[in-house]
Amino acid sequence: MDAGRDILWWVAIGLGTAPAWWALIWVVWNGTIRPRLIPATEIDAMASTLVAQWGDNAVEIASIEEDRARRYSDSFAQGRWRRVRLSIKLLAASHD
Repeated sequence: MDAGRDILWWVAIGLGTAPAWWALIWVVWNGTIRPRLIPATEIDAMASTLVAQWGDNAVEIASIEEDRARRYSDSFAQGRWRRVRLSIKLLAASHD
């Protein structure tokens, strides 16, 4: 009977904590994994467009967009703009 009670206890804990685990999985998927699935050519195109449009201020514009996505709790957009910002920095470093 102890084994049955232990099993029920762990099932109850699992069901009780399931929403928190799903929320964590969703945040990791949307903020970390999904932005990495955007093709590098798309990120580089966005970075090149920003550099052509804003010149030396392109990193600042990408940072503003990343911050705006964070403020609106859009973790996917935040991850995308983080990649664009880093791509702009790499472009700037390669031209120096």
